[in-house]
Amino acid sequence: MRIDLHVHTSPRSQCSSIDPLQLLERAQILGLEGLCLTEHGLMWSKEEVQELEKISAGVRIFRGMEVTTNQGDVLVFGISRDIKEVVPIEQLRQEVLEAGGFMAAAHPFRGFLLFGVTQLQMSEEQASQRNLFKYVDAVEIGNCKVTEPENKMARQVAQRLGLAGVAGSDAHRLEELGKWVTVFRREIRDDEDLLKELRWGRFSVGYVP
Repeated sequence: MRIDLHVHTSPRSQCSSIDPLQLLERAQILGLEGLCLTEHGLMWSKEEVQELEKISAGVRIFRGMEVTTNQGDVLVFGISRDIKEVVPIEQLRQEVLEAGGFMAAAHPFRGFLLFGVTQLQMSEEQASQRNLFKYVDAVEIGNCKVTEPENKMARQVAQRLGLAGVAGSDAHRLEELGKWVTVFRREIRDDEDLLKELRWGRFSVGYVP
C-alpha cells in the first residue's frame, strides 16, 4: 500500500499552496492509496478526516504532524494535540512514548548548517552523531524538498544507526505529491493500523521520477 507520509495543505500550513480537495483529486490521478496530513504544528481531527474520506474515492487519509524541536523537525504520529511552539526533543520523545506514538526525523540534512552535506565534506560517521537520532524511531530517507546528496546521507545514517527509513514527498505544491512514498506490506485502514505497521517496520520506500 503506497502512502505519501509527508504532505502539507493550505491554509493550515501557511507555506503550502495545496487545497485539500485538489490534493484528493491529484492523489486519485496518481493512484496513491493513502495520504498522511502532516501540517506544521497542527493536527487534523478524526472528524475532519472522516469528512474528507467521504469524497476521497477510496484514498485513505491519515493524521500526523510536523513538529519543530530544538534538534530539528520531526514527523510525529499517534498524538492528538497541536504543538505550535519549538519544543525540546526530550520532552517530545517522552510525550510520544506515553501516547504509544512514533517519531521520524524529517529531512534531517536539508540545508544542514546552511550548506549541503557535500559542501561541508561531512562524513557519514560525523552525520550520524547528531543528537536528534537518539530520540527518533525512524529517519526520513526520501523527501523531494532536499537534494539527492542530502537524501543519500539520510539513508546512510539510518542504515548505520539501525533506524528504519520512511519517505514522503513533503509536498507543498500539487506537482510534488507522491514523488516519494512509504510502501506498506499490509493494508492500512486507519491511524491505529498506521502506527502498528510503523512500529513493526513492515514497509519500504519508493520514488517516482
